[in-house]
Amino acid sequence: MQQLVSHRTINVDGVRVAYRESGPADGPVLLLLHGFPTSSHQFARLMDALGDTPYRLIAPDYPGFGRTEAPDGFAYTFDRLADVLEGFTDALGLDRYALYVFDFGAPVGLRLATRRPDRVTGLIVQNGNAYEEGLSDAARAFIALRRAAPGAEDQVRGLFTAEGIRFQYETGVADPALLNPDNQTLDLHYINLPGRKDAQADLAFDYGSNLTHYPAWQAWLRDSRIPVLVVWGAGDPFFTPAGARAYLRDSPEAEVHVFEGAGHFALETHLPAITPLITKFLTHLLP
Repeated sequence: MQQLVSHRTINVDGVRVAYRESGPADGPVLLLLHGFPTSSHQFARLMDALGDTPYRLIAPDYPGFGRTEAPDGFAYTFDRLADVLEGFTDALGLDRYALYVFDFGAPVGLRLATRRPDRVTGLIVQNGNAYEEGLSDAARAFIALRRAAPGAEDQVRGLFTAEGIRFQYETGVADPALLNPDNQTLDLHYINLPGRKDAQADLAFDYGSNLTHYPAWQAWLRDSRIPVLVVWGAGDPFFTPAGARAYLRDSPEAEVHVFEGAGHFALETHLPAITPLITKFLTHLLP
């Protein structure tokens, strides 16, 4: 049965965090962490598809994304995004949750996991990289950009255009007709809001900081022996299937599925195939 979805906000240290929520208030929690350049709206169809599960589904927008509003002077780094999301979980009283991490959601969510390892019951990874072998040549070149270098700022900001957003959605997708163009339009709307391109540029130039955390995240996977499900679009121009299989090195019992014909936004084209995998995984996490 499809659950009603509520659209709420909560103040976290001066940041007005917008989030979507569905499912029973006393149910086990699945925290859905979105990627770039989107927001919690990327999970709208998945939240509907998971309506039969007993889970409470919560999908926040980060500062600089979607409907979340951050104060002037907010420092847009991945550490600060994780700070806000950690405060968000505290404000909602989320002391136990499974994580779904995609793209930017991986460095945000894995920071949460290593800060509060006792809270995480399971990990679903969808094109969320935590291994250097998962970085494509294009991703490595992008991460190597330095703000002071001539042309670097323009190159980064090229991702914030309609063409740059379309590239991220369509690359590697076997049937682009399956992509809802409204999602790209909404992403472009949010990224064109005042101050948003500056915020996104700051995050882009900070992305390299995530690589220094890879060893700690991998150690957490090894030590926690947390249940892991990996679902991955094979045509992702940034994060290669090698990054999906790399999770097996530290989580040898992880379930890994790589979908041919899917790109970075694998849910857009392969939701019917991915949803049963998530449902089965979440069911196994139940006490």
